[in-house]
Amino acid sequence: MTEPITLRPLDDTDSIPPITRLLRDAYAALADMGFRYLATHQDDETTAKRLRQGQPVIAELDGRIVGTVTLYPPRDESPCVWYMRPEVWSFGQFAVEPGLQRSGVGTRLLEWIERRAAEQGAEELALDTAEGATHLRAWYTRLGYRDVGYATWEVTNYRSVIMSKRLVTGE
Repeated sequence: MTEPITLRPLDDTDSIPPITRLLRDAYAALADMGFRYLATHQDDETTAKRLRQGQPVIAELDGRIVGTVTLYPPRDESPCVWYMRPEVWSFGQFAVEPGLQRSGVGTRLLEWIERRAAEQGAEELALDTAEGATHLRAWYTRLGYRDVGYATWEVTNYRSVIMSKRLVTGE
């Protein structure tokens, strides 16, 4: 790396196709394992819609997007009742360029959104991932997330585990 990774909110001038490619590339190994996450095949319109539904953060290196995650506020309606709780925020579209995975970029992105969620009053930050993606579940567990339930989404081919972490607030 010639310069450090920088994190920033998504900007109106950011192009969506590179983010869609990043998501597909980052989720390719999961697709190879048989998991049909939406990010494995979504189009640019879906990427843009999902970004607009929350607060997207970008990781940049040498002027290119190498990571992303989107923070979502509590949802009024969801197949997942945990996501409807007013104190629970969640995240999705979490991806790091394959060559930079396990380099700390993902951890930095999560730390960013954990702080941001807490600043906005969240008491918990939640996610969902494939029940069979044991390597991801183990990583999230090491970061302080715990299993709180299950959900089944129409756009996936697996049962999801809902994981959540109690956030440290400034109080």
